Parts: sequence; structure tokens; C-alpha cells
Amino acid sequence: MASSLICSETQSRVSSVLNRDVKQFGKKYMFDSNEETCWNSDQGDTQWVSLEFPQPVRVSELNVQFQGGFSGKTCRLEGRFRDEDMVKIIDFYPEDNSSLQISFNLLEQ
Repeated sequence: MASSLICSETQSRVSSVLNRDVKQFGKKYMFDSNEETCWNSDQGDTQWVSLEFPQPVRVSELNVQFQGGFSGKTCRLEGRFRDEDMVKIIDFYPEDNSSLQISFNLLEQ
């Protein structure tokens, strides 16, 4: 498995936080490596996570983990370089379970 591109300088944004309770469900828990914590979005069809890396990166693999019963059904990875428009890289369809899913290999795209 490749190493994570997420570092302390990576800026993240999310579409929403469950009940606006950032102390319990905020984005900071998404990458804290603690199985007991997570980011929880509020309800709604379109939820998103935005990451801004401190330097250009080449993403080779996407690893996602959802809480079973609450996974995205249709997900899309988009990217851009600096101020360019976002472009779709890949649509993916995660399984609705709590396991870490690493089957989204982006090098084949």
C-alpha cells in the first residue's frame, strides 16, 4: 500500500458536520488514525471532502472507509491543478460496510 499524501500542511474542507458538532464529528477526525473517531456529515444527497495539498501530488490509490449503513453509493474523485477547473478523475462505488476499501487504483485510469 502506498504512503499517505495527507500531511500536517494539507488543508481540508467538508460539506457539512452532523448537527454542526465539530467537537465530536469534525473533519479533524477523518485522518487521525483512530478507529474510534470519524467525520460525520449531516444529511443530504451531496456530501464532499476537499483536500488542498501544499505541493502538486500524484494520487495512485484511494482508500476509503465508511460506517456500515452510511456509505456513499456513487462517489466521484475530482482534481485540479492550482486555479484550473475541477475535472472528474473517476467515479467509484464503495461497498456498504465498515471495512477499509483500497480497491480504487487510479493508475489504471
